[in-house]
Amino acid sequence: MFKKAFKKLFNIRDKVIIDKPKSFGGAAESYQITSSPLSSIPPQASVDTPIDISALFYSLLFPSTQQNGVANELEKSVFRRVEAALSSPKAIADRVLKLPTQVAALDKQLADESSDTKALLTLIEKDPVLSVEVLKLCNAPLFRRSEKEITSLQQAIVQLGREQMRRFITTTLLRDCIEIKPIYFRRFGSQIWRHSMQVAYLAGELTDEDADSAFLLGLIHDVGKIAIFKLLLEAFKQAEPGEQPCSSLFRQVMTAKSLSLSALLAKHWQLPAMFEAELSHLAIVDSTPAGGLAEAVWRANLISECSMLLEADKLDELQLNRLILEAGIDRASFDELHQKLILF
Repeated sequence: MFKKAFKKLFNIRDKVIIDKPKSFGGAAESYQITSSPLSSIPPQASVDTPIDISALFYSLLFPSTQQNGVANELEKSVFRRVEAALSSPKAIADRVLKLPTQVAALDKQLADESSDTKALLTLIEKDPVLSVEVLKLCNAPLFRRSEKEITSLQQAIVQLGREQMRRFITTTLLRDCIEIKPIYFRRFGSQIWRHSMQVAYLAGELTDEDADSAFLLGLIHDVGKIAIFKLLLEAFKQAEPGEQPCSSLFRQVMTAKSLSLSALLAKHWQLPAMFEAELSHLAIVDSTPAGGLAEAVWRANLISECSMLLEADKLDELQLNRLILEAGIDRASFDELHQKLILF
């Protein structure tokens, strides 16, 4: 019942030179275990079989497409738009994926323990939709801390604290930012948003540094994918009838360019400089972040991808064991997290 309600709440998938694709789970074309000795890999997972985690996860976003290596005119149009976005991210930040103005202001006030709670509540309550959606999150079984229902924002701050309220408010505002309207493509938006929510939750759990910043970093790490997808929707207006993104090159753009675009968007949204820096670390091709919030988000992303692929029956036991080993957790820990993640 909660799963249904939660999904409803987050309803939210010329010559071009493309860099080698980057996915959080490793290189898209050749996934190799490097962080742990071979002896620690379960016997059934010891075969050196490449795992293209980005391609597997991409199949959740565009399940009906047949991948090939030749870009069609629609995809070439998107590639040109992406390159233009990377050279001029302000236009994307202002036109394609505009961050609600309340996000930065509310996040700053919630992070400041000395700010006046009454003034903060007044600011939130000016947006009735925001207030209602935050209360829904407060009462969701995955997050509520008692059997008593929370019926006001003041009660929510008292019971949950500023940190949790900070997460809920940011989540609600960002959901509206990345919502995909056209019915045909709603699957992409809902899957990316669900994945972002999972990564945010996991990143906050996996770090001992700043759990709130890790949560927000996980929440925004895929905004570049949303921006590229919205560029795709624009390109559809000029495409031939029935033309779809169906090449491996498009998948590579989604994985190789989206993190760089996420970092640039964070900068132009005037989020703290740390967010751009951590996203830039994640965007380095074939490099696993070592330490910091970037590593927490890297691991969270891989765990979320494994969970969603397992739920969709697109990952076998051999693949799963190898990938969770790379994520730095054992199977029992993954199974416990997986049961929580399927609630999103």
